[in-house]
Amino acid sequence: MRKQLNIGLFGFGCVGYGLYEVLLKTPSLKGNIKKICVKTRNKTRPISSNLFTYDKDDILNDETINVVVELIDDPDAAFQIVSQAMKNGKAVVTANKKMIAEHMQELLALQELYKVPLLYEASCCASIPIIRNLEEYYDNDLLESIEGVVNGSTNYILTKTAQDNLSYEDALHQAQEKGFAESNPSLDTGGFDAKYKLLILLTHAFGLVVKPNEILNLGIEGLGPLELRFAKEKGFKIKLIAQAYKMENEQIAAYVLPKFIPISDKLFQVEDEYNGIITKTAFAETQFFMGKGAGAYPTASAVLSDISALAYDYKYEYKKLNQHNQSKLASEIILKLFTRYDKSNQINMEDYFESISEQYINSHQSYVIGFITLENIAKMNIEQDVFSLLME
Repeated sequence: MRKQLNIGLFGFGCVGYGLYEVLLKTPSLKGNIKKICVKTRNKTRPISSNLFTYDKDDILNDETINVVVELIDDPDAAFQIVSQAMKNGKAVVTANKKMIAEHMQELLALQELYKVPLLYEASCCASIPIIRNLEEYYDNDLLESIEGVVNGSTNYILTKTAQDNLSYEDALHQAQEKGFAESNPSLDTGGFDAKYKLLILLTHAFGLVVKPNEILNLGIEGLGPLELRFAKEKGFKIKLIAQAYKMENEQIAAYVLPKFIPISDKLFQVEDEYNGIITKTAFAETQFFMGKGAGAYPTASAVLSDISALAYDYKYEYKKLNQHNQSKLASEIILKLFTRYDKSNQINMEDYFESISEQYINSHQSYVIGFITLENIAKMNIEQDVFSLLME
């Protein structure tokens, strides 16, 4: 039987307002927003001012509020709100992937200590219920890999470079005009947003709790005409991919890198602000999830799904963590990589690559294709002005 949910909402931006509207259209859910905490006082809002407060304690200390929904941008403030809400015995729903990724260990401890649920489906792929599926469907040791397009902003930019022959700069500007990318887009274009999401998925997929600085992320900043032309000639598309897979030694390889995607790959068809996730298991082979990964309503729908689950006292069981999983993050990984560099830089690629299978040199820019360790990919991209993409 569903219980009554009295909701305290933090944040009333696009997603917060989207949630408010979606709740109004879902009368079957016994949930109502009792109070909304916002930061800016003198701002016109489309609903009654009686619902708003500027003091977080009006929600956190209200004993009649049993669910806190956190939808603010600041990850540090979000952690303070979420942790205090849990200490006060309230269930929490959040979409703040950076906050979760940076504080996963503390959040796990708070759930265990205070016996309250924390749900965050909206933090990863908006409308795609990937966390719930990893928890409920892939709750055994048969999951071999998970990979996908998990950032709608970069995927929109890459779609426009491929479909409309836009430069990276022009595609980014268009994404900003449409609201898919921020005025400072580096969180998305640098691959950080995708990394935070991958860290969350690692916990539910393989029972790993990993710090952000332990995962390599390269973004699409610096994407240039040479690799765009290479992709078109080979029939590839370029996607920013978050990937994790179990190696033969049972260790887990994980990274975020741009990648050439062939037409045979299911992620080839994931365009614009859509996200796509591929899972692979020992017996069921591959399964493919696709849905909108950005926007107020897709994100609000995931938040609503979590709120609805709380009405039945649902919580994550973290089955992989509780299986005393011995998986560790792999340190020795060799990948096939395409790296573009300026000829004038006089880089000796043999200092980084284990072996080189193809090399192209012209008067300005050059590229190599070869096998390289993940450690050397990180080192090379720190030391040199290069742009790297996975080949397979």
